[in-house]
Amino acid sequence: MVTLNKIYTRTGDAGQTRLASGAPVSKTDLRVEAYGGVDELNAVIGVARLHSGQNDRIDAMLGRIQNELFDLGADLATPLEPAPKWEALRIIASQVERLESEIDWMNESLKPLDSFILSGGSPLSAHLHLARTVCRRAERDAVRLVEAGETVNPEAVRYLNRLSDHLFVAARRANANGAADVLWRPGATR
Repeated sequence: MVTLNKIYTRTGDAGQTRLASGAPVSKTDLRVEAYGGVDELNAVIGVARLHSGQNDRIDAMLGRIQNELFDLGADLATPLEPAPKWEALRIIASQVERLESEIDWMNESLKPLDSFILSGGSPLSAHLHLARTVCRRAERDAVRLVEAGETVNPEAVRYLNRLSDHLFVAARRANANGAADVLWRPGATR
């Protein structure tokens, strides 16, 4: 477990931080950007959960996902190479598969889409759509890290990709199973 006795250390005052391995890097390092985006996503999901009171199953999924996002942050903060001297916390395939099964369950009761959806309908849905967009940005950050030649657990990237789909379907489900979805009407204001 992590023990936090002191919140400020002053070690980051010059724009540096340390990865889980202890390696010093700039706070603008691509790896820091990647796990920082995951941290932001976690906070947005926390705000969404303020509106999930009538959706116990969605709330339970979101609570589990918040915990997994901390695991994902630890994963991204720990390069694969060089291999750490400890057993690093990594996202695994079964976590991605669980997201897929939850997407399938939530999607069963939804009508097929015949238009794109605008954020809105209900507070929970709107916040889940915001979380989805933050998730897509976190995914782009993780992919940028990979494209820069950094070693990243491929399941971490898969998890973010699937999670954005999960948040989209959860947003629809939160809108009375899609009945309150706000549909895009192309050219409607011309």
